[in-house]
Amino acid sequence: MKILFLVRHAKSSRDDPSLPDRQRPLDDRGRHDASKMGKRLTDRGVEPDLLVSSPALRALTTAQLIADEIGYQRKDIVVDERLYASSPDNLLAVICALDDRLDRVMLFGHNPEFTDLAHRLSSTIIDMPTCTVAAFCFDAKAWADVAEIGPAEVRMDTPKR
Repeated sequence: MKILFLVRHAKSSRDDPSLPDRQRPLDDRGRHDASKMGKRLTDRGVEPDLLVSSPALRALTTAQLIADEIGYQRKDIVVDERLYASSPDNLLAVICALDDRLDRVMLFGHNPEFTDLAHRLSSTIIDMPTCTVAAFCFDAKAWADVAEIGPAEVRMDTPKR
């Protein structure tokens, strides 16, 4: 079984228009929501083998805040340039290339790519608001297989639930 978590970054601040897009921080609600979602994941017993984040500050901070709640070391978060300004096809290529020894992987990134990929994996997902966590469980032994098969189970959680 392979479990993929797609996490859209939490709400970001646009208070400083001079900041480049990659440097936009989370706002107060975003910081709160990321910690809240991390606590929910802990309550569900989620223990990912790997966290991979876009290099954008808002995505990486979301990953760090969730990592803090689930007991994952911040220093072990992998920053992958391919998760920033990507496409569903490129994201799927990243997923298919994951080490098959990993069973539970959490990716942190952006819309519209994450919603588009989530919808491709499960037509039941139409939108991923900020800080949404979508979990896809695949009956597969290799990550490369997830591109060819549909998930056996899909769950989605948002901070507003």
